[in-house]
Amino acid sequence: MFYACWDWRFLAPLLCTTSLDYWISTQLENSRDPVKRKRLVTISVVANLALLGFFKYFNFFVQSMQAALIQLGFHPDVQTLNIVLPVAISFYTFQALSYTIDVYRGELHPTKSFWDFFLAVLYFPHLVAGPIQRASLLLPQVVHPRKFKPQQVIEGLHLMAWGFFKKVFIADNLSPIVDSVFNSPNPTGGDTLIGVLAFTFQIYGDFSGYTDIARGIAKLMGFEFTLNFNLPYVSMNPSEFWRRWHISLSSWLRDYLYKPLGGNRQGKWMTNRNLMITMLLGGLWHGAAWNFVLWGFYHGAILVIHRISTPFLARVDAPARPVKPLWIAIKWASMFLMTCYGWLLFRATSMAQIVHMSGELLHPLDGLNTNTLKTVAWIVSPLVVVQLIQWRSHELFFLNPARVHPAIRTVTYACMLYMILFLGGKAQSFVYFQF
Repeated sequence: MFYACWDWRFLAPLLCTTSLDYWISTQLENSRDPVKRKRLVTISVVANLALLGFFKYFNFFVQSMQAALIQLGFHPDVQTLNIVLPVAISFYTFQALSYTIDVYRGELHPTKSFWDFFLAVLYFPHLVAGPIQRASLLLPQVVHPRKFKPQQVIEGLHLMAWGFFKKVFIADNLSPIVDSVFNSPNPTGGDTLIGVLAFTFQIYGDFSGYTDIARGIAKLMGFEFTLNFNLPYVSMNPSEFWRRWHISLSSWLRDYLYKPLGGNRQGKWMTNRNLMITMLLGGLWHGAAWNFVLWGFYHGAILVIHRISTPFLARVDAPARPVKPLWIAIKWASMFLMTCYGWLLFRATSMAQIVHMSGELLHPLDGLNTNTLKTVAWIVSPLVVVQLIQWRSHELFFLNPARVHPAIRTVTYACMLYMILFLGGKAQSFVYFQF
């Protein structure tokens, strides 16, 4: 019902794929013939990816082919379809695929109830923007009865409050600043710097805020979702970043794409190839546009470079112990700046804009508006303070009643509520709703 309220027509493709996956999972459980089992899981993978590919990428590939032919001197008359993208198709496709693949691998027994499987795929808190829940983690919680746990409710309400704060106060207040820069035909170096920094925190506040709200709602209903963000901007290298950012997607790509490609078991060259393929497809998963492909290529490249340079970095790191704080600061700043540039590729609306803004970043002080920079710093400062507390304490639940005085908790929640209600920005759709 939740899904149909958006647009009932979207139910048709969803019902087709989930019914097929449910049937295939039961056949996999009852068959010991390796050829038949492989054929069945192939049908599931092809059907799910074909549906995702048609709705999300058909027009993109047709238009890209048309542009390439025009560059070669041809003038094709190409018609594209006016396709409406089903809500959350990227998320529930990966969730359904993990189910049949896990059953095929023997890591999960299929549920006997179609409605339990349907609920696991369509459970509304995480449906439209994740985190991607694997059936092996969510299905047992659906099947078994849930009991009221006061601590779970406390944690759930905390996650919802903190998630709304990150979304409404941080992300929505930064959104107009980001839009003004990326909608500008010729932003200066200073504008580009501010726009990239603002988007770096906007997308984190927006996406991690949604995830916290979804996890909080799930906790109120007795469900536990996987952690999707773990202080990603404290990362010291690309590998650590992807262990902290969108963890449900990066771990899905690792287990269902990178490892089946061979992982790191076939030598250095093949490992680097597998990393690049995984990141390219991860970028394309985000949307049918070349900037997402470029973003995936960029992150694949820095992952490969980091893997190749790890022995050298280890030798540099060893003698740096007397000045370890400085070395840590250099590693953190380098990774943060690389991440920020990646967000420019992600947010850009065209390749021409990427080229222009990349050039302008070489002159970051040209046309720098210090008042706007101060506004960004003021908006982001509460997030930075909390993240530092979380990092130093190794505790994401930074208002845990077991460690924080009730008076401090009361004042903090009151301030958060006030800032959400009276200082929040104009309501904006969640960024990841488009994926």
